[in-house]
Amino acid sequence: MEYLIQILLLFILFGNVLKISFWRRWQAAVSGLICAAFTVATCRYTVLQSKTQLTEFMYNTKVMQDIAVLITIESMLCFGFCFMELRSMFDSETHGKLSIWRSLLQWYPGLLIFPVLFYLQTQLIFSMPGVSFNVLSYSLAASVLTGIPLLSYLIKRFFPEKDLRLEVYFLVNLFVCITGLIATVDGTTVYPAAAEPLNIKAIVSSLGLLGLFFVTGFLLNKLKKYRNGNYL
Repeated sequence: MEYLIQILLLFILFGNVLKISFWRRWQAAVSGLICAAFTVATCRYTVLQSKTQLTEFMYNTKVMQDIAVLITIESMLCFGFCFMELRSMFDSETHGKLSIWRSLLQWYPGLLIFPVLFYLQTQLIFSMPGVSFNVLSYSLAASVLTGIPLLSYLIKRFFPEKDLRLEVYFLVNLFVCITGLIATVDGTTVYPAAAEPLNIKAIVSSLGLLGLFFVTGFLLNKLKKYRNGNYL
C-alpha cells in the first residue's frame, strides 16, 4: 500500500510540472515560489508527525474515501483542460480565444501538489534524523523553488509539441485517477446493492432524458452555425 501511494504521489508531482510547462516562465517561477513558501510554512506541522500517525492515516477508511473523491475531481479538471485545449487547436472558431472556463482550467495548477510536498518533507525528516528541521525544510524549499520551474522549462524545451505534452498530461492524470481509486479502496462495500426488480420505467426515463439532451445540443449547434453564416 505504501509503495503504491508513493508511486501515486510521484505521478501527481510529474503531472503538476507537466501542467506548468504550458505556462510562461514567470508564471512557473511564481508557482515554484508558492510551493517553496508552503514547504517552509508547514515545517512546524511536519515535525509533529510520526510514522505511526501516517500509517494510521493511510488505513483510515473515511479519510481515504475523501482523498479518492478529491483525486477524482482533480483528474476531471485536468481532463477538461486537455479537451478544451485540443478543441482550441483543431477548431478554427475557438482558435486563439480564451473563454472563462478555458482560462480557469489553464491557470489551475492542481492542489494535490501541496499534500505531496507535505509528505516529502515528513519523509525527509524521517530519513535524516539528527539534522536540523529548519535546514531540511529550507533545503527542500530551495529545491522546489528552482526544481519546478527548471523541470517545466526542460520539458517544454525537449518536447515543444503542445499536442504531445497534452497527450502525456492526459495519460498521467488518467493513471493518477485509476491509481488513486485503487490505493484508497479498502475492499469493503460502502453501499450494499438493493434487492429489487429491474425498474423499466427508470431506464426508459433515463434514455428519454439522454435523447432530449442530445437533440437539444444538436439543434443548438445547428442554430449557432446558422447565426455565424454557415448554413451547411
